[in-house]
Amino acid sequence: MLRVLVTRPEPGASRTARRLQDMGLQPVVLPLTETVALPADAGLFPDDAVAIAVTSANAVRHASKEVIAALAALPCHAVGARTAEAARKMGFSAVIEGSGDAEALSESIAAAFPGKAIVYLCGRVRFPVFEQRLQAAGVQVSAVETYDTLPVRYSDETILALLSSQPVDAVLLYSAKVAAAMQLMADRPALQRVFEKTRFFALSARIAAALDDSAGKAIRIAAQPDEEALLALLRVLP
Repeated sequence: MLRVLVTRPEPGASRTARRLQDMGLQPVVLPLTETVALPADAGLFPDDAVAIAVTSANAVRHASKEVIAALAALPCHAVGARTAEAARKMGFSAVIEGSGDAEALSESIAAAFPGKAIVYLCGRVRFPVFEQRLQAAGVQVSAVETYDTLPVRYSDETILALLSSQPVDAVLLYSAKVAAAMQLMADRPALQRVFEKTRFFALSARIAAALDDSAGKAIRIAAQPDEEALLALLRVLP
């Protein structure tokens, strides 16, 4: 049975593990990062904001009740289905669901709100291009950081015990930060054997680039930046 290492933080890690089990694969859950809530002052939001943008479900999951209450009346533009679902659960009533691509979301918001102000619920660690594209189009972006992403470190002994000292067939990578952490972990002398023939599967080219392929690592990239496309790569493995 194919052993697949799930490196994303909870609660997503357990959800992905269940999907892998349903596919007849053996998941091994080892989150390399964790998300923690950050305080956000609801009084700092611009009074003239006309919409909200969200590119991560964690941004709404970690938002305080005060933040949600201050913004709930505005239309919430979510990057994809999972983020849209999280926004609805947190109390946003007018949620516009995107295709799952942050670049497409920035283009649609730029076209809808030129010269207007929006609130961007986000994490402290994020890719800046989304905001840069909106600002270049004349959209005034007020970034509100509701969570941070912190590394989770494990000893060699802990990892080997979790893996029963057996090789890992595949690793799923959902962020550049996790990919960089995975690179460091795979290079540790005590762990090189279990990752010697591992194949890596990344959600995007940017994430794949964070994993050094100079050692000839096998890296495949999802056709679209969503979990369905990522897991589809596993279905065609020999």
